[in-house]
Amino acid sequence: MSITWVEFEKLISSGNLKWKISKDDLPTPALILDLDIFDANLAKMACHLMAAGKAFRPHAKTHKTVEIAQACMDVGAIGTCTAKISEAEVFSRAGLKGLLVTTPLVGAWRIERAVLLAKSQPDTIFCADNASNVELLNQAASAAGIKLNIAIDLLVGGRTGSTPGEKSVKLAQQIHTASNLHFFGIQAFAGPCAHTLGFLERKKASEQSMGQAVETRWQIEKAGIPCPWLSGGSTGTYNIDSAIDGITEIQPGSFMFMDIDYSIIGGQADPQQFTDFGFALSVIATVFSKPSAKWAIVDAGFKAFSTDRPFPPQLRCGKVPFRWAGDEHGNLDLTQATQSIELGDRLEFLVPHCDPTVNLYDRIYGIRGSMVESVWNIAARGMIQ
Repeated sequence: MSITWVEFEKLISSGNLKWKISKDDLPTPALILDLDIFDANLAKMACHLMAAGKAFRPHAKTHKTVEIAQACMDVGAIGTCTAKISEAEVFSRAGLKGLLVTTPLVGAWRIERAVLLAKSQPDTIFCADNASNVELLNQAASAAGIKLNIAIDLLVGGRTGSTPGEKSVKLAQQIHTASNLHFFGIQAFAGPCAHTLGFLERKKASEQSMGQAVETRWQIEKAGIPCPWLSGGSTGTYNIDSAIDGITEIQPGSFMFMDIDYSIIGGQADPQQFTDFGFALSVIATVFSKPSAKWAIVDAGFKAFSTDRPFPPQLRCGKVPFRWAGDEHGNLDLTQATQSIELGDRLEFLVPHCDPTVNLYDRIYGIRGSMVESVWNIAARGMIQ
């Protein structure tokens, strides 16, 4: 480090550290964001969706960071998706508009919090997928003297949602006629399609799934209920769903960071690799033990990377196989290394899955070149309620 630990802590506390420290000064493991790649990723997605005539509402479950949500708004996003009500509250307190809570609000405490959020951010959109929940939402909104924007969460991804077709038409009628609810439209997230291997197979899967959503939208309108909004899509299907008539909005997330999981799904140009967006997110780790010429240990293990995928982190540059070695440790196989690895070396790793990796950290360091340009608190970390 070119500065002392005490100096580093003072800079962090002051918030005035732009260009004063390099990424080599960061204590490890450190979650870093290459801002040049990040900016390019945002610009590419925003330009693509604008050209396709689709609105852009990126998902904050990926980054959980107010400054990143604002950066998305700055390039043309109309709002921010959140997975949970607690995430939405964080972004609402920061003054961000156009919030969409993408999971249903089941349970009295969730509904209570939704009502409070809607009082401060009336344009917030909430989702529901069953009649009893819709009734409870209407009762709560009526008691509070407000109207809630409610979208149908449509079952197109094997997770939550109302069945496409007649059942959802009836649910739309219930929402539309409720005294204190405003029927906003349809949310349809086809999660499994996002990671279907091979572009053509992914296109076929997404067009089939989202086709059900489009058809349900038309059925609702045929029943005399305005349904001007259909939101869905993902990083893996952004250039598929944006070409489907009837979808009005795309809500991708991982594209801004990228991870190993997405890189292997195959792209339109390359059947083996998805290279539409660059790897902006990585973790710096330090080699802090080298017990043998055959292996070394870094200070990053289960607590530094997501472990929900069948593959480990990968070096950004070079090749040194990584194996899990516990909560705090990663084992590097030096017998297959393409570079020299020495005690004290700082190595940059690409992450298996970006969303849960981000949730492990308190802050993310924005890097421009080799220097730290910004430090952002991951304000919605742990907000899973």
